[in-house]
Amino acid sequence: MGKRSLAGIAGIVAIATLLSKVFGLVRETAIAAAFGTGPVTDAYGIAYVIPGFLLVLLGGINGPFHSAIVSAISKRKKEEIAPIVETVTTVIGIGLVFASIGMFVFAEPIIDLLGRGFLATEIGGVSREIAIMQLRIMSPITIFACFIGIGFGTLNAADQYWLPSISPLLSSSAVIVGLGIFWLIVGGDISNPNYLMLGGIVLALGSLAGAMLQWLVQVPALWKSGLGRLRLRFNLQDPGVRDVLNVLWPATFSSGTMQINVYTDLFFAAFVPGTLAALGFANLLVQTPLGIVSNIILVPFFPIFSRLSDPLQWPELKQRIRQSLVLVALTMLPISAIIITLAQPIVTVVYKRGNFDADAVQLVTMILIAYAAGMFVYLARDVMVRVFYALGDGQTPFRISLVNIAVNAVLDYVLFNWMGPVGLVVATIGVNVVSLVAMTVLLDRKIGGLPTANWARTIFTLTAASAVSGVSCWLMRGGLASLIGSETFVANFIQICLSGAVGLATFGLLTVVLKIPEAGMLATRIRERLGR
Repeated sequence: MGKRSLAGIAGIVAIATLLSKVFGLVRETAIAAAFGTGPVTDAYGIAYVIPGFLLVLLGGINGPFHSAIVSAISKRKKEEIAPIVETVTTVIGIGLVFASIGMFVFAEPIIDLLGRGFLATEIGGVSREIAIMQLRIMSPITIFACFIGIGFGTLNAADQYWLPSISPLLSSSAVIVGLGIFWLIVGGDISNPNYLMLGGIVLALGSLAGAMLQWLVQVPALWKSGLGRLRLRFNLQDPGVRDVLNVLWPATFSSGTMQINVYTDLFFAAFVPGTLAALGFANLLVQTPLGIVSNIILVPFFPIFSRLSDPLQWPELKQRIRQSLVLVALTMLPISAIIITLAQPIVTVVYKRGNFDADAVQLVTMILIAYAAGMFVYLARDVMVRVFYALGDGQTPFRISLVNIAVNAVLDYVLFNWMGPVGLVVATIGVNVVSLVAMTVLLDRKIGGLPTANWARTIFTLTAASAVSGVSCWLMRGGLASLIGSETFVANFIQICLSGAVGLATFGLLTVVLKIPEAGMLATRIRERLGR
């Protein structure tokens, strides 16, 4: 089977991911309108911690299951893939069935452990009951997450990208449909005694249905392509299975330590009512561009990294690493500058309606600015992690993540007490910086040196250009605010569109002047696409 070009893959992934992210924003807007930052969204934030984490960890594109499958089978013949996939699915799936049962049975103590501070702020234990019920409903997501992640990795390794990138749209659609039905039945009357509990049930059922749909759409594609069927297989001696597990276990444990960091964040955030929901709403806004760019870069680049793992190919591997990091900088740095400048109108346009009031806008805006500041570091760290996975080394990211548990706990304590909820996001940025620096140093030793000084100069130049674009965006926003105000939806929407366009145009002109090679390549490809 012929391989698509890198640009072709990126185009497919970009369109599919954009559609999925748009539906994700619609979903979060619907949740915000229905429940604001009140007890239902706070309860859902606690209950979804483990199922949602596992869905991202096990089922997400670029997660450890996806990464392990791609790194192992991208180098193998098509006829060798199905036995590997079926064995891995069988072994991991059986283990996660027991995990799902345990989550259902022990939902009450799990919620009490995760949400101690949060529960202490709630009157009458209503949120606790909602969260326990939601966790029990969503416990099977654990099983489907495994199937989704393995299927995504298999399809990507077989040069199929559209379905994995578009399938999160189905998950969002399930929640949106559920909320629509809920609104028809109950309406917007939050005083209705059934409003909170029924709303919690709808969110949980929608999330479970979405996970099931993401898996079900994969099944026909895998069968048709001969990449695996729903059958039990225990061929643990297959070299391909061992290759998957050699990357899978350390990668999973490495990502699993992130859950400890999440719990640490929750421990502090739970003591400030509304913070859990605000963190979720702000995170969704940055995850939209992060997810699109991550999938555009990591999805097509990861198989390339894997195919260049031989020492004889390391010179080309280094060039590809530089290319991916500069592409991350070209996209994330200007977007960060623009989001920081336009955070308040963005939050207003996306969320301010229904029960999402001005106080919620202010809280989410502050958190969004902090999230936006760390977008480049977050994605650059992910690039380096995938390089280690491609080299068959899951141990190094795992060891770094263990150190980061302590780093995160210390930073959370210091920065939360100093800056409040925003400090939790700043602490996460600090952890990502530590990870990125450590992995760069260790990769430099592992593959015989990296031209880090050259890379740093390019990234610093793009950072300066992004700062200038942010200033131009800020000046344009100020001028528009003086002319049309900032009180209405339309005024804020105009500010976002025109000020954002000015910021992006400024950055584009600067990259032309600075003659960044990757910028020229990106611009050429965009022109080719638009010309078709």
